[in-house]
Amino acid sequence: MDIYRIDALNEKLANNTYPGRGIVLGITPNGKYTVAAYFIMGRSENSRNRVFVEEPDGIRTEAYDPAKLADPSLIIYHPVRTIGRGLIVTNGDQTDTIWTHLAQGLSLEQALRTREFEPDGPNWTPRISGLLCPDGSYKLSILKSADPEGSACTRHFFDYPPIAGLGHFLHTYVCDGNPIPTFQGEPERVAMCDDMDSFAAGIWENLNPNNKISLYVRYTDRATGESRQKIYNKHHGE
Repeated sequence: MDIYRIDALNEKLANNTYPGRGIVLGITPNGKYTVAAYFIMGRSENSRNRVFVEEPDGIRTEAYDPAKLADPSLIIYHPVRTIGRGLIVTNGDQTDTIWTHLAQGLSLEQALRTREFEPDGPNWTPRISGLLCPDGSYKLSILKSADPEGSACTRHFFDYPPIAGLGHFLHTYVCDGNPIPTFQGEPERVAMCDDMDSFAAGIWENLNPNNKISLYVRYTDRATGESRQKIYNKHHGE
């Protein structure tokens, strides 16, 4: 068993109809750029009625058709926010919790100890979060239910150094199901790509066409801090 194997992200996505929401953080093979990607998928009409919209400090989710928005509590949030030259990426409103704690000089871990998984039993969707630092190091976290009843929360934190060509992929679910099985184990080791357009297109093309909703990808120059980003929205035909 090769515990240091680096898998192809596109293959992982192509072989999984429902990883749910996913975060990828890493470093390009040439070592020049940090990489951040976040995608959302959905099965219900309410969940699928969303697009990513740019904000001055990142992106937010927005109802594509406001008239069809049934419950905004778990689907409308600010998934990506910058803080200095750092980048916060999450699958919920814990983005703002993390931002507030970091602004006060506290840590991602301290922020997430105030939160837990989503109250959507029986799925108990995990809260996944990432923090990409200016030097290329990054952290990932998952908060998930300790049992089928949602009676307690387990909190898992992972801290990674910058390694050229390597990224880590964390997603909410193992695969589709009812209830949907929560992600297990450590974030998955995946290969990065020097070209942002190719990387973004590969993710979008390999997400299940029935369930994919939106994708955000950002490449940041480690030396200058300059960044480029790309957004795909199914509703906009991108």
